[in-house]
Amino acid sequence: MSPRADADRRFAAALIRWQREHGRHDLPWQGTRDPYRVWLSEIMLQQTQVSTVLGYYDRFLTRFPDVHALAAATPDEVMALWSGLGYYSRARNLHRCAQTVVEVHGGVFPGTAAELERLPGIGASTAAAIAAFCFGERISIVDGNVRRVLGRLLAFEGDLSSAAAQRELWARAQALLPVAPSHADMVAYTQGLMDLGAGLCTRSRPECGRCPAADLCLAHRQGLEDRYPVKTRRAIRRHESWWLLVLRSSAAEGARIWLERRPARGIWAGLHCVPVTLDEPAALALAGPAADTAQPLPSFTHALTHKELRLQPLLVDGVPEAMYAHLQDGAWVAPDDLEKIGLPAPVRSLLTRLAG
Repeated sequence: MSPRADADRRFAAALIRWQREHGRHDLPWQGTRDPYRVWLSEIMLQQTQVSTVLGYYDRFLTRFPDVHALAAATPDEVMALWSGLGYYSRARNLHRCAQTVVEVHGGVFPGTAAELERLPGIGASTAAAIAAFCFGERISIVDGNVRRVLGRLLAFEGDLSSAAAQRELWARAQALLPVAPSHADMVAYTQGLMDLGAGLCTRSRPECGRCPAADLCLAHRQGLEDRYPVKTRRAIRRHESWWLLVLRSSAAEGARIWLERRPARGIWAGLHCVPVTLDEPAALALAGPAADTAQPLPSFTHALTHKELRLQPLLVDGVPEAMYAHLQDGAWVAPDDLEKIGLPAPVRSLLTRLAG
């Protein structure tokens, strides 16, 4: 056996032992082979911390206990429960995927990563996680955290900004898998990769002294942990100013807010929202005859992955609803009904503060 093959085998064994003794075992989606629950957790955990996901996961299962219940839901019901998790395309794909599983597969998730990857919103790493956890398939995940772990372990010089380097690292990840693993081994190995990336092999200040693979890690051996993974192309963070026009009616049955459906593509796609403009004159033009009563509210920022939004609300209060009968693709919504629809998290917070 070559030294590299021996190191690969030792890595798998060390990781499995470490996960069983020191890894996470109390997460609500662990200890199950139900693909629906594992799939739901994997989608929610994409670019989202475990602490944030915990409450959403429980609420989702309470409302949608199985794939049939989720498939039968309306888009607004799904978006309302997702509100605040961000990356809303995940929720739309989640709903589409559930419908596909029910309509095409009779409510049964396919049993291999290759088949799972054909479903809406399921990428290669998510498919691998479901296949490994639920079906014991011998296949490696390679999400962002795992790319960092393997990039350091192997001192991988490929630039992960490129698809070719990512494919090469995926092939190396497959070579690291345990040989002829049991289902339980694949669960421990896959969870171990996740736990290592989330807890020890972090982006800054990795805890190499506690790592089960420190003696096998080429980056650690060279003292070059900060060099890996190699990624030369970084996203440029942009800033935009958005004006939020909050129209609050003077209806006899109580104040209501005018909400519109956001476009199908772009930020907050498909969610309900107050009208958005890119400058104050456009917001005042939308306000029409009541523009002179518009009150600026405190502005605030909302961070997205590659963009920071500076949000400036303008409140136009006590307006007759008939004054805005010309507005299209929207509706007046009572404060008590806001919980039933999908709203961007900062808009929901703004409207909650106004209602209080």
